[in-house]
Amino acid sequence: MKLLTNIALAALIAFPAVAQEQTVLERWEEDRTQVFDGAEITLDELNWVARPLVVFADTPNDPRFQQQMDLLLADMEQLAVRDVIVITDTDRTAMTDLRTTLRPRGYMMALIGKDGRVALRKPSPYSVRELSRSIDKMPLRQQEISDRRSVSE
Repeated sequence: MKLLTNIALAALIAFPAVAQEQTVLERWEEDRTQVFDGAEITLDELNWVARPLVVFADTPNDPRFQQQMDLLLADMEQLAVRDVIVITDTDRTAMTDLRTTLRPRGYMMALIGKDGRVALRKPSPYSVRELSRSIDKMPLRQQEISDRRSVSE
């Protein structure tokens, strides 16, 4: 009985370690509606896999940041369909890969295409509907839609 208890305890202790070993992309694939911290992501790992939507602010208390997050969280499914990974960066002192590459000043929202190019920069909150329209106009998204149609026919 003691051996069985020790094995169960070891498994419980090891389980969080296994969960922590998952990459950001693996966690995103499991649940595309979650929001990630910019400190744990580099843009290069997302190329050709996801469209990063990065929301910057100097503090999480910035009203524009809070409004943007409310808009995004209200309709995350629409972003998930378009392979968008939502990333936040609210620590201006941490020079993350995102801050070094995109150089925000205060609040900024940036949408990056799967090819790694910045598709959109906005200094004010943007609705999911407006974001979806911008994404749907991208050439790669047009190709994805076309490919999906031809497979279903």
